[in-house]
Amino acid sequence: MNPVALLQVQLIPDQASTFAVEVDLFYIALWLLTIVFSIGVAAAAAYLMHKYKRQRTDQIGVNVHGAMILEVTWTVIPFIMAMGIFLWGAKLYYEMYKDPRDAMEIYVTAKQWMFRAQHPDGRREINELHIPMGRRIKLTMTSEDVLHAYFIPAFRTKADIVPGRYTSTWFEATKPGSYHLFCAEYCGTQHSGMVGTVYVMEPAEYQAWLADGSGNIAPAEVGKKIFATMGCNTCHKEDNSGRGPSLLGVYGSQVKLTSGQAVLADDAYVRESILRPHVKIVAGYPLMMSTYQGQLTEEQIVQVIAYLKSIGKQEANAAGAAAPAAPATGAPALAAPAAGAPVPPAGAAAKPVTRPATKPAN
Repeated sequence: MNPVALLQVQLIPDQASTFAVEVDLFYIALWLLTIVFSIGVAAAAAYLMHKYKRQRTDQIGVNVHGAMILEVTWTVIPFIMAMGIFLWGAKLYYEMYKDPRDAMEIYVTAKQWMFRAQHPDGRREINELHIPMGRRIKLTMTSEDVLHAYFIPAFRTKADIVPGRYTSTWFEATKPGSYHLFCAEYCGTQHSGMVGTVYVMEPAEYQAWLADGSGNIAPAEVGKKIFATMGCNTCHKEDNSGRGPSLLGVYGSQVKLTSGQAVLADDAYVRESILRPHVKIVAGYPLMMSTYQGQLTEEQIVQVIAYLKSIGKQEANAAGAAAPAAPATGAPALAAPAAGAPVPPAGAAAKPVTRPATKPAN
């Protein structure tokens, strides 16, 4: 192996995503600037110290009262270079973290000490991720316990996984193969063992891998069952005849609150509405919904969100249906699953839920 190739193997991981080349060029540019300026400043300092060192103990230096051209030069040139670095870095950051179009969404739930991934068709895997080459992949991630990070060096992508909120990252793999996956945040005593593998496959090979899975149920289908089992559909009826607002077409739209504020019904809003229904109350509805804190796992909440996406704004518009308007009066106040029923044991039928009357929120 020639020295250049050996250096690349030791210092630079595989370049296996559309981001990798530009990220490497950016860092190489920073290295070169650092090296050039470090050597230049050190050499200039050594030269000046030698040239202008005191020749006699009683020698007095000559005052220099400034040189406008020199001062402008050493101000403008570094400024231009710094702004160039900033603009290049900002462009790269924007491309890496803006929401991608036409991306396949995979849900990732982290916990000590593993990553669980669920594909759109319901296929699940632990500490592994199989993806098709040449397809944009968006990861929607949350943690069940502490702070983690999803780091794939070959893709030049790393994103924190934060408990209590959703984070996302995306990439497009360009080379088939297997690549290392690490947790890049210290998350406990077995942090160093929280590793895995990302498998990049040809599209046909990926479809064959999906077909090998047995009993896969799409997250949206699971979420629909949870929505019914927990009694959410008794209040949030699609025809808007329930005590809560209809959720048909809500996801991805603007929801008006009792405070007069309008918020986007995204993943974070739905999760907050499920766990803390008193925070954002839909206009026209008093607060009657109880919390699901401790009753649904993060994975189940993600599945409910997947279901709401499936009946969300884009799908409703495609079907020619607009989101029903909220009535002037009603009950559960949130564009999120309602009902406070505990999770029934596996195989048990859902029972009707009786809720105590509550006063409308002021």
